Amino acid sequence: MKTITLKNIPSPLHSALKQRARQHGRSLNKEALACLEMAVSPTPVDTDAMLHDIRAHRAGMPGRMSDRLIEMANANRP
Repeated sequence: MKTITLKNIPSPLHSALKQRARQHGRSLNKEALACLEMAVSPTPVDTDAMLHDIRAHRAGMPGRMSDRLIEMANANRP
């Protein structure tokens, strides 16, 4: 396992990381590793589930926004 050393960590960042570690019940080192892992290995997005949720939300809103209107709007984007 590799080791790195972080230098010149701003005090507010250090405090925020410590607070986050406490909230998650982790050591400062494990919290830093978790943050780094999230930054470089993001969780894949389930686009089908996301679109389902968006469509369900949109169906409950007033107005008539159809998939066709969204496609047309996207086609006119720069």
